[in-house]
Amino acid sequence: MVGKLNDEGYNDIVLVDDMSRADKAPNYNNKRYSKIVDRKELFPFIEENEKLIQFIFHIGARTDTTEFDKSIFDELNLNYTKKIWQLCSEYAIPLVYASSAATYGDGELGFKDDHAIIPSLKPLNPYGISKNDFDIWALEQEEEPYFWAGLKFFNVYGPNEYHKGRMASVVYHAFNQIRDTGEMKLFRSHNPDYKDGEQLRDLIYVKDVVNVLYFLMHHRKDSGIYNLGAGKARTFLDLVKSTFKAMGKEENISFIDTPEDIRDKYQYFTEADMSKLRSIGYDKEFTSLEEGVADHVGNYLLPAKYC
Repeated sequence: MVGKLNDEGYNDIVLVDDMSRADKAPNYNNKRYSKIVDRKELFPFIEENEKLIQFIFHIGARTDTTEFDKSIFDELNLNYTKKIWQLCSEYAIPLVYASSAATYGDGELGFKDDHAIIPSLKPLNPYGISKNDFDIWALEQEEEPYFWAGLKFFNVYGPNEYHKGRMASVVYHAFNQIRDTGEMKLFRSHNPDYKDGEQLRDLIYVKDVVNVLYFLMHHRKDSGIYNLGAGKARTFLDLVKSTFKAMGKEENISFIDTPEDIRDKYQYFTEADMSKLRSIGYDKEFTSLEEGVADHVGNYLLPAKYC
């Protein structure tokens, strides 16, 4: 997102994160920005500089779906975001924040970003619960930023994931596994309705995500919660075959059991209904899986470059 803003001529940007890990530095070393603020210092920074802040993108979170300590998510995802919301409301700062498709749980209520169903959603893990808890809270607030949008990110993939470990996208893991072993092991299906490798995900390229963020920065009306996916579910086999092709390697795919710690909380299908975002004027086409993987692998992963 910082790269997108730089490309559009915005350089007076404040970066907020826990920057204690050295492996995050290459993500911002080549970017133009004015200041880095530790996430623990953000609230006083906003209060001291509120007249200078034009927009806040709050797209950081604790995203570990294998973490089951609810107190961590309450602190970093729920309460932290509440405080940002309250400051943006007080100082009339527009806000875009990251929700998640994990809020939809097993998809029994569908994947439509209708405010009416949000209190009834049943996420499958504490991460998804924390995101849905904030969405519910936001919709209950009488005091709100003059413009705000919560974005239910589906499966985002693309450059600059080198530091994410287990939580990096399947494209990134597939690339590393194919490069190192010549093969790719996918999770076996433990659901009789899906064949091995035919579990479906809405996979959205990160460059499309930042285009939507940039659109909302200028749109500044129609506040609410929106899906942000490509709008088309694709199989993991499609993803891995695209990765082999982008690497110029012969397909070699096998299957292993889904780890037991996530097996009963595994989503077999996600697909964003994108009609709501389209209805407010976003008209750019989303990158196809094949095009996105080819760009990610060919222009970033193979040469080990950052975006």
